[in-house]
Amino acid sequence: MKKLSLLFTLLFVTQLAQAQIDASYILSMKERAETINYLLEDKVEHYLPEIMRREGLDMWVVISREYNEDPVIKTLLPAEWLAARRRTILVFFDKGGEEGIETLAVSRYDVGSIFKSAWNKEEQPDQWARLAEIIAERDPKKIGVNKSKYFGITDGIVATDLEEFEAALGKKYASRIVSAEKVAIGWLETRTAAEMAIYPHITKLSHMIIQEAFSPAVITPGVTTTEDVVWWMREKVRELKLTTWFHPTIDIQRADPENFDHLRTFSKRPGKQVIMPGDLLHCDFGITYLRLNTDQQQHAYVLRPGETDVPAYLKAAFKNGNRLQDIFTGNFKEGRTGNEVLKMSREQAIAEGIKPSIYTHPIGYHGHASGTTLGMWDSQGGVPFTGDYPLHLNTAYSIELNAATYIEEWGKEIRIMLEEEAFFDETGVWYIDGRQEAITIVNK
Repeated sequence: MKKLSLLFTLLFVTQLAQAQIDASYILSMKERAETINYLLEDKVEHYLPEIMRREGLDMWVVISREYNEDPVIKTLLPAEWLAARRRTILVFFDKGGEEGIETLAVSRYDVGSIFKSAWNKEEQPDQWARLAEIIAERDPKKIGVNKSKYFGITDGIVATDLEEFEAALGKKYASRIVSAEKVAIGWLETRTAAEMAIYPHITKLSHMIIQEAFSPAVITPGVTTTEDVVWWMREKVRELKLTTWFHPTIDIQRADPENFDHLRTFSKRPGKQVIMPGDLLHCDFGITYLRLNTDQQQHAYVLRPGETDVPAYLKAAFKNGNRLQDIFTGNFKEGRTGNEVLKMSREQAIAEGIKPSIYTHPIGYHGHASGTTLGMWDSQGGVPFTGDYPLHLNTAYSIELNAATYIEEWGKEIRIMLEEEAFFDETGVWYIDGRQEAITIVNK
């Protein structure tokens, strides 16, 4: 990982020191904007050249119109820009060697501090013509645009913009247009040293909300419903001046005839259920803060009268979930595809007597981000195309999976469904803010 600049170092040391004093510390909007812009400048200057050179692309052009934004351009705009303006065109040109990446905006004005305006409408009224001039002056070998058949987030250029871009370039340069898919994925999936300095705190904030949700402060057995907890979480996020990128879920497994069903868990679950003693609760929850996302699943148990601990059979089931995590993350290796890791991990888990289901995804600027897909709940034999993408170092994942265990006392199979943020680097996979290793107890 690259070293932080002095400016970054001072900024993050100050923020992290404050976070250590108060784990719930959240930046003001002005501080958030400053942080986001610093992160962006650092990544463009110190990480993007390596990504473009790795993929053999010397020019990357990102084009969007206001309120119809390319998902990638949203990660490139300064914090003060909440949307593209008119038609926003950003150009990255690799000048080679130590000169790094030239960044231009074919726009009436600068786009933040990174992209200087390269279009004077009074001199050249046609924006497309000016873009064509810029490209001809630099004579790139390959001109990458965000189009992709299999990675939705990197397929952001719309048909009209692509048609007009090609027409403006003429045959010579239009023939050099290629997909920037791998550069866009590299940009999205790479986590910088500066981002990883703050990601643990973001993940901790999310964990703290879950911990409070699974407590007597929120849950009164026999009274509180699953929907009550869901909406408490939504309100808590807003109270903290944060946002969530998906609607949380709370579901229950208990000693009843209902069997586990993914569709029931995520889309066909009952509207609300009253939480009762003896219930095994499960949540799926995440927040967005400083343009980074969390996605976490944890379990809690509601004590029955006379109980002081989680039943041993549920502890044993949970242990299977942790073991599956260890098997899975132990198989991460740079260059391996998601499908290879999935196959190895399932085979090893099954050999150990664990019934696995693995559906892990990259995380960062987006909750379900672009990068290596490692299984889907309904594609345990491998995921075409996105599962064939290789693992790169300095990338983050939601380690999402479940282990099924038959519970004699309940007369049925339950699933321990776990999900935690983890970072993959040269040392292996490590959890950004730890993982759940014991079921949370909900007292009366």
